Amino acid sequence: MLVVTDLARSRAFYQEVFGLRVISDFGANITFTGGLSLQTKDSWESFIHKPAGEIAFGGNDAELYFEEDDIDAFLVRLGGLEGIEYVHPPQEHGWGQRVVRIYDPDLHIIEVGESMRVVCKRFLGEGMTPEQVAERTQMPERFIKNCMK
Repeated sequence: MLVVTDLARSRAFYQEVFGLRVISDFGANITFTGGLSLQTKDSWESFIHKPAGEIAFGGNDAELYFEEDDIDAFLVRLGGLEGIEYVHPPQEHGWGQRVVRIYDPDLHIIEVGESMRVVCKRFLGEGMTPEQVAERTQMPERFIKNCMK
């Protein structure tokens, strides 16, 4: 669950960027497909009995993680949206997974990365052996062999 300052704005962001659908709407709290919930800041303050000054946004200390099988198509779609603030541009980690991190409207970090199954298939398609893929991705050879099916 994420605390947000403007529920309507955050709802639109998660629907537009990730295609999530609202499955429960309780006014001050909504739940999306996939289990993500948003809670208004005002209601959250009353739940935890803390003053507004003790609720901070943009701490860069946590992130939500989503996977995309077609990261290139996601990046194209993301590039066509207005107001997206990037934590960093798309990058490839040492284990081969391509990711991008963005901020949501309340500066929560969201990482979107390729699934490791897609990464392994990409490397296998480039001619790497299962052993080389396992070494590069740090995934077990059993997982790599399942990706070959």
